[in-house]
Amino acid sequence: MGVRIGLLHPGNMGTALAACLDGEIHWASNGRSQASTARAVEAGFLDVGDLASLVSVVDVVLSVCPPTAARDVAQQVSDLGFDGLYVDLNAVAPTTAHHIGRLHVRFVDGGIIGPPPPSVDTGQPVRTRLYLSGEEAAAVAAWFAGSPVEGRVIGPNPGQASALKMSYAAWTKGTSALLLSVAALATSGEVIEELLDEWDMSLPELRERLEQVSSRIGEKAWRFSGEMEEIARTYAEAGLPDGFHLAAADLYSRLTDLRDHPAGQTVDEVLKILLVDRELDEETNPTQPRESSP
Repeated sequence: MGVRIGLLHPGNMGTALAACLDGEIHWASNGRSQASTARAVEAGFLDVGDLASLVSVVDVVLSVCPPTAARDVAQQVSDLGFDGLYVDLNAVAPTTAHHIGRLHVRFVDGGIIGPPPPSVDTGQPVRTRLYLSGEEAAAVAAWFAGSPVEGRVIGPNPGQASALKMSYAAWTKGTSALLLSVAALATSGEVIEELLDEWDMSLPELRERLEQVSSRIGEKAWRFSGEMEEIARTYAEAGLPDGFHLAAADLYSRLTDLRDHPAGQTVDEVLKILLVDRELDEETNPTQPRESSP
C-alpha cells in the first residue's frame, strides 16, 4: 500500500478490518482496555503508546469506535494537527459525518455492513461490505481489493456512506428492538406463551429470530443504543418521525449491563432485564397505574 495506517480503538470490527490490509498498522495502547490490547497484539499491530505519537507517524487514520465517541475522537485527532487522510467508519448520521469531515482537510466517510471479516480469504462469498464516499473513497476501496472485505464507492460526497448505513441499520437493528419490545409487552401482559404459539402458526420465523437476537444482544446493546440515536437524528433531519428509533435507543440502553457477559442469554433473561423498571415501579407504588406516554 505504501502508506502507514493508524487504527483507533481496536475493537472486534476495527481490528478485523485493519488485519485485511497489506501494510503497517499502528495503534496507541494508552487508555485502551485489556481486551483491545489483546486483539491488537494478536493481530501484530505496532504500538506507539499514545494518540499524539500515532498521528505523528501515520498517513491515514481509521476510526472505528462507538458512535457516541465518533465526534470526540475526530476532534482529538484534529487538535493534534493531523493533516493526513481521516477515514471515519462509524455508524453515525450524515450530519455527524459532515461535522467530522469539516475537522479534516482530507476525509472519507464510510459505513460497514456485515460481520467482522476473517483475517484471510476463505473462498466463501464476501459478507463484509465497506461503503465509502468522498473524494478519496476509491483509493480506500482499492486497499481492500482481494481481501475478505468488499469496498464499494457510492459517491463523491461525505455523508452518503453514512446515510446508507443509517438506512440499513434502521431496519436490521431497529426491527430487532421492536421484536424484543413486543415480546416484553406480551410478557408484561402474561401472554408470552400464547404469543409464541400464535407466531408458530402464523409467523414461524419470529420465535427463532427472537431467540437469536436475545442470545447475541448482550455484547452489542451498549453500542446499539448510540447507533439508534444517530438513526433517529437522520430521520429527524429528513423530516421523518424519529420516535421509534429513540425508543429503540432506550430499549437497548436497558441492556448495557450485559456488555461484559458472554453471548448466550435466553429470551427470558433478556425480557426480565427489559421489564425491571416496571417491576421496581410496582414494588414502590403497587396501586398506581403507570402513565402512558403522551
